[in-house]
Parts: sequence; C-alpha cells; structure tokens
Amino acid sequence: MSHKCWRKAEGGRIQVELKLLFLPAKTILSLLTTSLWLPLANTGIAQPSPVRIPAKPQVYSNSAPSDSTSISDLLNSGKQISLNGRTLSAAWRQWNLEPKTGKVHTAINDAGLMQLVGVELLNTRNTAKQPIVWFSPSTPPLVLDSWHSEMYRYLNVTQLASMAGWQMFVDGDTLRITTPAARVKGIRQGKQKEGDRIVVDLDRPTPWQVTQQQPAAKPKTPDVELLDDPNSRKLASPQIEWVVTIDATLEETAKPDTPSSSISNLELKAEPNLTSIHLSLPVGVSPRISSLANPNRIVIDLRSDAMVERDILWSEGLRWRQQFVKLGSDRFPVVWLEINPRNVGVTLKPISTETNSLIGTAPILHTAQSNSAAAAINGGFFNRNNKLPLGAIRRDGRWLSSPILNRGAIAWNDSGEVKIGHLSWRGNIITSSGQIPISSFNSGYVSSGIALYSTNWGSTYTPLIDNEVIVAIQNEQVTAQLAGGIAGKTAFPIPPNGYLLAIRASNVANFLPVGTQVRQESATIPADFARYPQILGAGPVLVQNRLFVLDGKAEGFSDAFIRQTAVRSAIGTTAAGNSIVATIHNRVGGSGATLAETAKIMQSLGCVDALNLDGGSSTSLYLGGQLLDRLPVTAARVHNGLGIFLQPHPPERFRQLKKATHTSN
Repeated sequence: MSHKCWRKAEGGRIQVELKLLFLPAKTILSLLTTSLWLPLANTGIAQPSPVRIPAKPQVYSNSAPSDSTSISDLLNSGKQISLNGRTLSAAWRQWNLEPKTGKVHTAINDAGLMQLVGVELLNTRNTAKQPIVWFSPSTPPLVLDSWHSEMYRYLNVTQLASMAGWQMFVDGDTLRITTPAARVKGIRQGKQKEGDRIVVDLDRPTPWQVTQQQPAAKPKTPDVELLDDPNSRKLASPQIEWVVTIDATLEETAKPDTPSSSISNLELKAEPNLTSIHLSLPVGVSPRISSLANPNRIVIDLRSDAMVERDILWSEGLRWRQQFVKLGSDRFPVVWLEINPRNVGVTLKPISTETNSLIGTAPILHTAQSNSAAAAINGGFFNRNNKLPLGAIRRDGRWLSSPILNRGAIAWNDSGEVKIGHLSWRGNIITSSGQIPISSFNSGYVSSGIALYSTNWGSTYTPLIDNEVIVAIQNEQVTAQLAGGIAGKTAFPIPPNGYLLAIRASNVANFLPVGTQVRQESATIPADFARYPQILGAGPVLVQNRLFVLDGKAEGFSDAFIRQTAVRSAIGTTAAGNSIVATIHNRVGGSGATLAETAKIMQSLGCVDALNLDGGSSTSLYLGGQLLDRLPVTAARVHNGLGIFLQPHPPERFRQLKKATHTSN
C-alpha cells in the first residue's frame, strides 16, 4: 500500500513520521503492559459533555453481583475482553436480577476499565460508588456502582456502555465489546509550562490504551542487591518507547503540525479503525493522558511529574493513595496502600512464587494473582542467580526461611498487632553428647557451620558450595552421611519425615554418625517475635517509635548499598494501627531516594515504625489485577512479597435490591 510521510527537523523541530500501514488483524495489545499511575489525568478544564450527562452527578445504582449472588443471578464471568477484535486482560461479570425484564448488567474490574478504554478514576471515600471521567467534565462526574469480589473491584458499566453505544456479547469466557467507529480528525502539538503537549481531535468518544514497549537491549540483571537508578549506572538506552493506541481511523487530512518541541521522535501508525502514536521519550519523562469533550479530544502531556494523585477507598479496610511527597526542594512520587488489619475480612500474609518450594522467582503481579491476593508488594531480598531467599519468611506459624545478619523484619498477627525490629534466629541440633549450633534454616545465605533444609525448601537440596557434607535425618535419627561434591551438581532428596543438614565446617560431621538420635530446637532473638505467626524479613529498619534509627552497617549492608539512591519499597505502621505499603520512585527530574530519604518519606506518610524492603527493579505495588506504580515490562522477577487478602462484601444497594426482588417473588 502507498503511504505518505512528513518529516521536519529544522532548528530542533520535532520529527514527525506518518505511515499508513495495515497491521495484522489479530494484533494483541496486552493490558498487563500498562501502569495505572502514569497515563490518566484530569486537566481540570471544565467542558460540556457529549454523552448527555445531567446537571447533577449521575449515579448508576444498578444491582451488583457478589459471592452471595445465586447461580441464576450470575450469568457469565471471565478474565478476557475482546475490544474491537483485540484481546486484552480484564476481569468481567454479567448478571441478571431483573428476570421479568431480562435486562443484563455488565461490570468490568476498575483497573481493566482504566486500561481498556481510558476511563479515569476520581477520588472517592465511598467503597460502593466510583466517580469517573471519560470524555466528560469532572464536575459533575459520572458515578458508577462498585464492589469488591475475589481479587477485583468491579464497576457497573451497563449505563456507560449504553450511552457510548457499545455492543457487548459473551463468547465463552471472553466478553466481546465493539465500539462505534471513530475518526481522528487532527493532531496538534504545542508547549505547556510542564512540557510538550499533543492533542488528538476526534469526532466522537472512543477507547484508547497506553503501553510501554520492551526495549531492544536490556541492562544485565544485577547479581545481588544492586538497586536501579538512572544515575547509578549507565542505561542501555537513553530513550523509553511509549505507544498510545486509539480506536479510531486516521483521516488523511489529519496532518500533524510541527512546532518547536523537545520530543526527539514521534511516529504515527495507522490501520482501519486503529491509530497508534509512538513516542520515544527521555528517561524520567512519561505521558499523562486525559480525555475532554466539546470537541472530543485526547490530550497527551509529556511531563517529568506524570503521576496522577489519587485517594480512593478501594474496599473496606484498604485505601489507595498516590501523592507527591516533598522533601526540601525535591518531590517524590509515592504510591501506597493503607490497610486496616483489624477490619473484618482483611488479612496479610507473606506470599511466594512456588507453592511446594522456596526456589523460584516471578513478577509480583503473577505471584499475587496465583495466590489470589487482592493487593501485594514485593518483599525481602533474594539471590537473583539461584533464586533463593535471603531473609526471614514465616507464614501461618510455620518457619519457611530463617533471618540473616540480624536484619530488619516485620511480624504481625490476625488481631492487627505488628512489630518491626531487628531479628535473629538461633537453632541447635541436640544429641546425647551435646548440642551443635545451626547457622541458618532454608536460606540461600551461605556461612560457615551447619545449614538445615526441610521439605519446605523443596523435595531436594543441591549444595550451594563445594565439598559440603550432607547429613540425612529422618524420624529424629541420622540415616546417612554423603559427600556433597561440586556445588550445584547433585540434588539430594530431603526425607519426608525429616530434613538435611549441610555441613560447611570441618569435623562437625564426626559428631553425627549414622544412627545418632537427634532433636532440634530453635528460638528467635528477641523472643517476642516468636509469638507472631507471620514474619517477613528485609531491612534496614528505618523508623522505630517515631525515631530515625537507620543503621545499614549494623544489618550487614554494604557501603555502596547504604549510599546509593534508588527506587524504593517500604512498609510501616501508623499510630492508629494501620499498615502502609509504599513505593517511592525517582524524584521529579532526578534520581531515586536514599535510605535516609525513604525513612523521612515514610514518616511523612504517618508511620511510627518503618522497614525498607527490596527495591530497584524489584519495587512493585499490585492492586486488583494491575501494577499501580510502574509498567510490568520494567518490573523484575522477585522471590516473595506481602499479600493483602480481602473477603468479598456485597454493596448495600445490592442487598436491598436482592431482598426486594425475593420479597416480590
């Protein structure tokens, strides 16, 4: 097919290339490559609405399903949506509480709706109501019914879909949505105080998505605790590729103008009913996208402070916050969840990648979903090479991995009691002739002495260093002594009713001949940590009893780790007894936070105790199906995390309608 191109580069002007291309009809745009904190923003420009919004807020009080809904009420559900022929990941449900009329209601999870069509979620303190903006003014907003079920928070889109002219039908576990044909009538560019602006003029409201493409060359994954920061190491590429995809046909007359701009490269690609804007932006600059009405248009602002501030009560006991936190002259984008652990139906637990082993890593998004967590944050440290834990993990009263180096840890119970402090573990093997100390338990941290590996580690243990002596113990008796040989070569079965000892010190094996009766004992230091069924280790401890207590060296962290700036994850508790899990990204126009700055930021969020978690590329905050703080293609695989689990609560409006329906019948 023929194509037309326009390029200008005189005097530093923007380079623009327009290509009319036919892409494959079954182009797949993964919804999971989109972050929630970047693209959506209300510009604050009040405009009349083209979708007939009434003078006061329109509340769509349609009935909503929940786990208490009968089989006859819930008609269909799934986790895939086909939008105009492109398959995207999003949870959806359909139900019918009006059998006399046969009216079917449809709901989509909030994160999916944001990324599927570009809906912006406004602040709300009502878990049952979610105000939104989509080609409409923020005052008054459209208000959709919302409720939480399983891992997701659903929004009733029945009336919105009707007003926008969407056609919806179910195909197996896929909800197929077809939107009215739209056209791009023009593309304009300009300068704003905060940065460059691109305006896409449309003839009608239409869905759009934003993604970040996987870079062609990725920097080598660090071996240990190196955290990511634009200033800490040379990046493989100084540019990040963004794609804004609009469900609209590009008119040939929609030739973009080219004013002076700092955008290094902008490229348009089009096929029937689909227009893609490709942006190559410097590290630290991101698109903030909003939709406006009269005329219908999509506004793309390229800014170093692209994060949208939010305050959404996502469910009872769980609040989603996004805010720029100021330290001196610097502003840090902080995304956090505030959890009330005493709220009925709210529980917190350590989560890991594998269910039958401690070996393995995965993105926190996948780990959260496989564990059915509503929310999650990455947890403690681990060895990226062998994918083994480097810190305390205790779940439901069962030790999975021991603490190391007296590092910081957080412990809690189901009553909402939380303790943050330094934690050590001491173990002993007791024989008739005395006791032998155990240095670690199910840990990837290697030190001299004896390490114990149970079936929680996995079905086998492979030596971590050369020339270990493997002692097998079953039913409290030594059953074998074996030469470990070369590290990483031989897998030794772990007895189902026992454990293995990996001896890394000379002559210790002489005290454990075959046939020796043994028992083991262990304790935590401090002792009161042992009363908490859930423990997750990381470090360093940042704040205790409102005091700044950071001492990285005392916890065995290197000078380089202590000095560096980086993207951070942290957890803390407030004076009210709530828990805060937070991610802190690079300051506007600069580098990430130091550990000291992280402590101050956590204090500014109201934390009286706080602990640093693994950070850098590991930093990831998950909620309801999506990462909140970054694009998934930029998030590293992690070993473990902290999961937040919610029991579903049907909205009051649903309970009232269901009761009325059953009474009338």
